[in-house]
Amino acid sequence: MQQGFSNGHACQIVGINTKTGRRWRNGRSAERKQKAAPPVRPVVPPSGPSRYLGEADRIYIADRLREKASVRAIAAELGRSPSTVSREIRRNRTNGTRGLWHYRPYAAQARADARRPRPKPGKIRQNPELRDFVQAGLEERWSPEQICQALRMSFPDRPEMHVVHETVYQALYVQGRGELRREVARALRSGRTRRKPQRQANCRQPRFKDPMVMISDRPADAEDRAVPGHWEGDLIIGRDGASAIGTLVERATRYVMLLHLPDGRGAEDVRDALVTTVKTLPGHLVRSLTWDQGSEMAAHVSFTVATDVPVYFCDPASPWQRGSNENTNGLLRQYFPKGTDLSTHTRADLDAVAAQLNGRPRKTLGWETPAERLHKLLAA
Repeated sequence: MQQGFSNGHACQIVGINTKTGRRWRNGRSAERKQKAAPPVRPVVPPSGPSRYLGEADRIYIADRLREKASVRAIAAELGRSPSTVSREIRRNRTNGTRGLWHYRPYAAQARADARRPRPKPGKIRQNPELRDFVQAGLEERWSPEQICQALRMSFPDRPEMHVVHETVYQALYVQGRGELRREVARALRSGRTRRKPQRQANCRQPRFKDPMVMISDRPADAEDRAVPGHWEGDLIIGRDGASAIGTLVERATRYVMLLHLPDGRGAEDVRDALVTTVKTLPGHLVRSLTWDQGSEMAAHVSFTVATDVPVYFCDPASPWQRGSNENTNGLLRQYFPKGTDLSTHTRADLDAVAAQLNGRPRKTLGWETPAERLHKLLAA
């Protein structure tokens, strides 16, 4: 066939059936006439997988599928993710006779090559009706997600009018001019005309000038709450972010202490309030402090120098790593509702609220109160 002969003529020259010739072209071995003979083992998996599946990978997938191998087994042999192999089969299979689906490696390679060239024309740019609908929705200050749902409801039987919201964002921020008017981007709730990159949590820049010690380095005895003295801290914020109250919770006893911040919630204000509070406790009851990466802890090194208490920081967007403190902050909202001015509360008010919480029986403590549990530790 490389010399220009048709499939039928090439099969006549070789002396095989045209069906066998098609199987050879598609990377499949000819069926053995002797059924008792052992099955043909597949070719050796291509070594060193690259970013994309290649022709050798697709031939190997076709051979293993013919041998009824599972997708996970094929993926393990190729050193790929099972989802990669599953997606490859689903995207590039072809419909054969009697409605049966077949995976043909050379046809799959041709399809993949045809999809790969970039850049591709945007779907919104190619469809004026779709572009007008999206543009009208943006002018009404709808979000891209609302527009996409409206498209599916308005045109349920027209898949060419269906897009996902990322397609709308691409048309606004990434694609060339002419897809959506540039001034329409200002109708987004963010008001941005350029896209803001969303960095992964593990790729963020360091928050503070002084390096942080992460929660993964916290002593193991703080995890099981067996040893008292490990505290969790945070701020509850008042109306318009203008006022705040600091909260400290001891992990073993759930004992609560509140920080009075009459002069604001800057790093120096929080540090001074923490130093004052920690020095009222015995040394063996203050072993560590865990906080989130809020800017109020920028002076964490000077706090550690003044109190000899190490500070451990939670991972970004991981409030469950300070579960006791988060739960306590929810209880405190009974006394300090959201949207109120917290600067109106005096030091005496905070002490009264803390005393009431510490005198409340807790199921997790066997119905003892945090104050009773702390008193036992101090007596011991």
